[in-house]
Amino acid sequence: MTNLAAFLVALVIVALVVEMLRRKKLREKYAALWLLVGGATLILAAFPRLLNIVAELVGVQLPSNLLFAMSILLLLGVCLHLSWEISVVEDETRALAEEVAILRTQLESLAQGKSSRHASTRTAEAEAEAKSQAIDQLRNPTESSDA
Repeated sequence: MTNLAAFLVALVIVALVVEMLRRKKLREKYAALWLLVGGATLILAAFPRLLNIVAELVGVQLPSNLLFAMSILLLLGVCLHLSWEISVVEDETRALAEEVAILRTQLESLAQGKSSRHASTRTAEAEAEAKSQAIDQLRNPTESSDA
């Protein structure tokens, strides 16, 4: 009865991993590990004597101790791998944040340069207009006095 329960649990794990993989909720490199765990559990549930044989070969007195030791090693490996992945992602995030800050600074300096150029262009246009009006007044003094 316990073998049937273990077999069903392993089958559910494999089905869940395949479904998450199909829906792209889990990446392939992580799915492979969980499919390996589910497959090993399926094999051990189908052939319970296999754990006894392996425990005798390794020299472990109780097969359950071997199972716990293997599980702990697997979980330590997963934790180590995920810590490594987090470190890589942190480095990438830091580099991207620095690049965004540089780009933002460049964009703001370009925007300030444009606004100052527009302001100087408007000032130059106003000066040119004033000069043009002054020249027109000098050429046609009667029109300016009538106005």
